[in-house]
Amino acid sequence: MILKVVTPEKENFDLSISFPKNYLGKKVHCLFYVEEEVNKVPDSELSNKKPSDFFGILSKEEGEKFHQHIEQIRHEWERNI
Repeated sequence: MILKVVTPEKENFDLSISFPKNYLGKKVHCLFYVEEEVNKVPDSELSNKKPSDFFGILSKEEGEKFHQHIEQIRHEWERNI
């Protein structure tokens, strides 16, 4: 993987990248993004939800299946392999 971080000072920017020989002849994806846009967390993800806010989102049957699955996984952890 090649990472090149640049800070453009004008609208037109000539970017020159040297590729290793094993990249030649292959599809290479170039992605441009502003770092602040990627690191910004939407306000909707920052909501202050309480455990009680999730009460009732699973039916009783779904909850029992989920609980059985968790118990099965826990027993598999305890096996001596």
